[in-house]
Amino acid sequence: MNLLIKNGRVIDPSQKIDDMQDVLVVDGLVKEIGKALSAPAGAEIIDATGLYVVPGLIDMHVHLREPGLEYKEDIISGTKAAAAGGFTSICCMPNTKPVIDNKAIASYIINKAKAEGFCNVFPVGSITYGLSGERMSEMGELKESGCVAVSDDGKPVANSELMMRSLQYAAGIGIMVISHSEELELVGEGVMNEGFTSTELGLKGIPRVAEDIATVRETLLAEYTGTPIHIAHVSTKGAVRIIREAKARGVKVTCETAPHYFTLTDAAVRGYNTNAKMNPPLREAEDVAAIKEGLKDGTIDAIATDHAPHHLDEKDVEFNVAMNGIIGLETSLPLSLKLVDDGVLTLDQLIEKMSSNPSNILSLNRASLITGSIADITLIDPKIEWVVEADKLASKSKNSPWLGQTLTGGAVATIVGGRIVYKR
Repeated sequence: MNLLIKNGRVIDPSQKIDDMQDVLVVDGLVKEIGKALSAPAGAEIIDATGLYVVPGLIDMHVHLREPGLEYKEDIISGTKAAAAGGFTSICCMPNTKPVIDNKAIASYIINKAKAEGFCNVFPVGSITYGLSGERMSEMGELKESGCVAVSDDGKPVANSELMMRSLQYAAGIGIMVISHSEELELVGEGVMNEGFTSTELGLKGIPRVAEDIATVRETLLAEYTGTPIHIAHVSTKGAVRIIREAKARGVKVTCETAPHYFTLTDAAVRGYNTNAKMNPPLREAEDVAAIKEGLKDGTIDAIATDHAPHHLDEKDVEFNVAMNGIIGLETSLPLSLKLVDDGVLTLDQLIEKMSSNPSNILSLNRASLITGSIADITLIDPKIEWVVEADKLASKSKNSPWLGQTLTGGAVATIVGGRIVYKR
C-alpha cells in the first residue's frame, strides 16, 4: 500500500522535526518528508489537517497473556487494543503459561503476531526458568529467537548474586535486563499503598520503601558490574530520587513509569475499587508530583502501560483477593497527552518517551520517519473527546479505572509497515 499523509504536524524527535509537512509512504517504507508532495498513481491520500503525525508509538511493557491465559487476553485482541491506542510496536512480558523461557514459546508468539496481529510484537524472555528466581534462563537462545530483553516481571529476582550474574551475562550478549524492583519481605500481605487511605479502609499496606530498597540494589549492581539495567513501573518519589542520583554518577540505568502513576493516587481505591488495585500500588500525591518531575527532568525515560488484563471474575471479588493490574493500551495516549497540556512535557518530549526512547533502550530501530525507514506511523488527534466504554474497548478484559470517563486525545490512524491497521 502506498500512502500520502498530507497537511499534518510532523513530529520526529530522531530528526528534530516539528513542522507542517507531508509524508509519502511507498512499499511500506518512508519515501519522503516534505511540503506539497505529490501522490503516486493509486496511492491512498490521508488528510491529516489538525493531526500530529509521529513515529509509531512503542509500549515496552505489555501483558498479552498468550499462551495459556487467553481468557484474559490473546495476541489478536491485545494487538488490536494496541493499534487502537496508537501503538505500532509492543513488548510482551514473559509471565505466560508456559513462561517465555525458551525458543519455542518466543517463536510461537512472534509467528502468531506476524500472521494475525495488528502491530509488531517483541517478546521479553524470562531472566530465570519459570520465573522461579533460581536458575538463569538460556538468554542467548532467547535473544536468537527474537526476544529483545529479559525480565522476571511480576516477580523480583530476590537472589542478589543471581541478579548480578544475570546482568553480566546479558550485557555480554547485548540484551537488556528489565527489573521488577520490589522487596517481598516488606510487601508481605499488603494489597495497596501504606498510608492514610489504607488505614482508613482497613487494608494491609505496602510501604514505599519496598520499591526503594530494591531500586537501590539494582542501581548498585549495575554500577558495580558496569552493565545497563532498566527499572520497570517506577511509582515512588524515593525510586525517582535514587535513579536520578544513579544517573548523575554515570550508572547505565533507564526506567519507565505508567500513566496511572502520574494520574491517580491511592484515593482511587476508596470504595474498595479493585480496578485501582495494581502492583506497584497507586501511591500518594507527593509521589505523583515526583513522577511528573522525573518525567520533566529526564530521570524517567519512557512511558509504558503495564497493560495487565484480567477477567471480570478476577476483579469482581473482595479487594484482598482481587488480581493486581489494569488495562492501559487504549487509554495511555490521552492520559499522557495531558502532560503536555499541563506543561510537564513538551510534545517532542512526550513522543520521545512513548516512541524514540523505548526503541533506543531495547534497540528496536522502530521510531523514526527518516527516509528509508519502516513506515510505522501514528496519527493523533489531540482534541478528540471520547468516553471509555467497556463494550467499545478492543481488549478482552475491561479492568480500567477510567470506565465511564471522558478522555481527550487519541489515535485516529495507526500504520504498521505502511499498512493501515486501525482507523477511528
